[in-house]
Amino acid sequence: MDEQLLRVARTRGHGPASERAVARFSRLGEHGAVWLAIGLLSAAADRKRRPTWRRATANVARAYLLNTLLKLLIRRPRPLLDGLPALAGTPTGLSFPSAHAATSFAGARSYSRAGLRARPLYLLAASLSASRVYLGVHYPSDVLGGALLGAALGRRVERRQGPR
Repeated sequence: MDEQLLRVARTRGHGPASERAVARFSRLGEHGAVWLAIGLLSAAADRKRRPTWRRATANVARAYLLNTLLKLLIRRPRPLLDGLPALAGTPTGLSFPSAHAATSFAGARSYSRAGLRARPLYLLAASLSASRVYLGVHYPSDVLGGALLGAALGRRVERRQGPR
């Protein structure tokens, strides 16, 4: 089923312009960059809650590091579909879990708890995660696994921060 869903994502809604746009957009999530930037900018702008922003930003970094360790332990290879090569490069040939999804959902959950609006954060997280399947560099289950990992780490930060 995973491969079937991937094949649908790789064959629907594609064209040169959309593929270039999605590949550019997806680069925002490389190594959690956009999420780390959001956290650092928020910490700089909100002196009163700077410790909260630092904890939330550290959570994104933890998600990336834990994701990397899991990839090395699990060693699932990236998808290879006949006639449908991946549309983006990747730092490694390892696929599970998706670091884009892990950092995105860790960031969305942590930063919404810290005070940013949840809807745009989760929209960004879901879009970055989906871009990886569209580009053919992750199976849908890789994205789901990364999203669950990130959300779980976000929950951990919530417990430490307490209710708003």
